[in-house]
Amino acid sequence: MELNPDLNERTLADAWDELKAHADAGVPLKPEAYRLAFTDPEFLLRRDTRGVRLQLEMLKPDLGQIEANINHTIVVFGGARFCDEQTAQLRLDEARSHGDAKAISRAERQLRNAHYYDKARAFANLVASHSTTMPAKDRLYICTGGGPGVMEAANRGAHDAGAPSVGLNITLPHEQSGNPYVTPELSFKFHYFAIRKMHFMMRAKALVAFPGGFGTLDELFETLTLVQTKKAQLLPIILFGSAYWRRLINFEALVEEGAVSEEDLDILHFVDEPAQAWDIIARFYRL
Repeated sequence: MELNPDLNERTLADAWDELKAHADAGVPLKPEAYRLAFTDPEFLLRRDTRGVRLQLEMLKPDLGQIEANINHTIVVFGGARFCDEQTAQLRLDEARSHGDAKAISRAERQLRNAHYYDKARAFANLVASHSTTMPAKDRLYICTGGGPGVMEAANRGAHDAGAPSVGLNITLPHEQSGNPYVTPELSFKFHYFAIRKMHFMMRAKALVAFPGGFGTLDELFETLTLVQTKKAQLLPIILFGSAYWRRLINFEALVEEGAVSEEDLDILHFVDEPAQAWDIIARFYRL
């Protein structure tokens, strides 16, 4: 009997290549045809196999980050609709040239909020620049939802520093592809919000929430709940843009009405500058 001395050699047939060969030859297998279960898209997308899909969506980004030695992340949330100041100014100039009142109003608002994009970029650059001085196992990596706006800004800030960053994107009816500043091998796409949010928390050492909409609020309150109930370890939760957050949410009213304890608000930090946010994280972990 001939023995195989290479323990790492794969002995399983390359089923995906076999499936592709059928397609390339113009004779793709029909859904009900005899094919391996894990190469059968119709089978994998059945309601009955949802549990398998959940497992795969959990496993793929985890293995990808393990292989890249990503152990600790600083998660940046924020609105997808904010842009940098230069882009906002160009949009305003264009709107004014057309005389469209509604477009002018939207562009003026974008220009007013553009500083959030620029400050998210600066904050991420601070994190990434400091991280390069740390031992490899302790380094902090920027992690975002992988989309445009504040998410793009944070990935861009890490990219400016020459550091890798993570993007956890999700399929939505109007959603874009991952922004161009996410490290390609760390750009993951999700179908399930629940699994995506789990990945945000798995390696998070701090959460920095910039102004945003329903998605940002959902992610923020999920994190607050996990920390309050001790389902997640204590970590800094930083609200960037104090005027925005205090106008949007009256956290003190929750205490006044007895809905939360006063100490529940101790995990929140309001800041307005990138250096303030980084200083909170650095002091928390004594960096």
